[in-house]
Amino acid sequence: MLRYLTSGESHGKCMLTIVDGMPAGLNVDKSIIDDELAKRMLGYGRGKRMKIESDRIEVLSGVRNGKTIGSPISLLVKNIDHSIDSLPKVYEPRPGHADLSGALKYNLNDIRDVLERASARETVSRVAIGALCRILLAQFGVKIISHVVAIGGVVSKTKGLSLDKISAISAKSPVTCADMKASADMRREIDKAARSGDTLGGVFEVIIHGVPQGLGSYSQWDRRIDANLARAIMSIHAIKGVSFGIGFESAALKGSLAHDEIFYGKSKGFYRKTNNAGGVEGGMTNGEDIVIRSAMKPISTLRKPLSTVDIRTKKRVKAAVERSDICAVPAAAVIGEAVSAIEIANAMLDKFGGDSLTEMRRNYEGYMSQVKRF
Repeated sequence: MLRYLTSGESHGKCMLTIVDGMPAGLNVDKSIIDDELAKRMLGYGRGKRMKIESDRIEVLSGVRNGKTIGSPISLLVKNIDHSIDSLPKVYEPRPGHADLSGALKYNLNDIRDVLERASARETVSRVAIGALCRILLAQFGVKIISHVVAIGGVVSKTKGLSLDKISAISAKSPVTCADMKASADMRREIDKAARSGDTLGGVFEVIIHGVPQGLGSYSQWDRRIDANLARAIMSIHAIKGVSFGIGFESAALKGSLAHDEIFYGKSKGFYRKTNNAGGVEGGMTNGEDIVIRSAMKPISTLRKPLSTVDIRTKKRVKAAVERSDICAVPAAAVIGEAVSAIEIANAMLDKFGGDSLTEMRRNYEGYMSQVKRF
């Protein structure tokens, strides 16, 4: 079982994580992790913090001569901006943020103590872990991409595009959108929001290709792969909704139109010609691409802040203004890839086990042969 714990504050000295359960013998290319950290910092509409930081991974333990050795892996990313002790106190909770509930829960009279850990800066750690998991998944032909589907009411049109096309086009877009016209419109909407002191949310899609059939289980609620993926995505800051395949659209369809008919071919085995289910049936992967859509609300910190209440005086005031983004949907998509990688890696380890990569690969190949012979 893959386990991890993250630590660190937004303006503390570092972001730290410990990962346990990674099999021995995996080659760890630090540049792959650094590339994912760099992708997280990109995206039209990001704030000034992204120009200050230059996230780079330090591997403190669990890797020797570039290979995992089976012991816990410690990953560290230093914060360049680490002025946490000298930052001003905050008393004006932002609507939509963890500020007020966190202060009440932990009996804190300075909201700074809440927002430093509640900050999306924490996702640096999860992107680093996700990159490590991607290295493992690549050994089994699993590929994960994401793209932005909507920002500020502008919706992309990508129906009929292959995985490679979506990946290639979105990589050229400042908002990682695979529809260049929509990409330009999204940027204009972000500019408008910036001029008015507002923020924008949107929708992103994560696609996971090459996942074997049978990850997850119908036998217990907490082993259902879609439930675990949904929980992971929902744990990303500002995410308010998750769906698989056609998601909420299926509620309006008849069963004859909603479900994916099953076919069989000697070379392909069992397969579907459609993927309305988004790669998951009965809490298990069915061999098709896993397709997850996630809705992100607008960021809570506004340059023209909403009204709130001072926690000391109880008087009506304007909410605190922290350095923040106008739109972070492209970054959230990168984080969505990372947490999905973690969950798929965990499901692979649960299914195939193995204290070493060699053992895990042997178990995987035996299972794949069994599926082909079915």
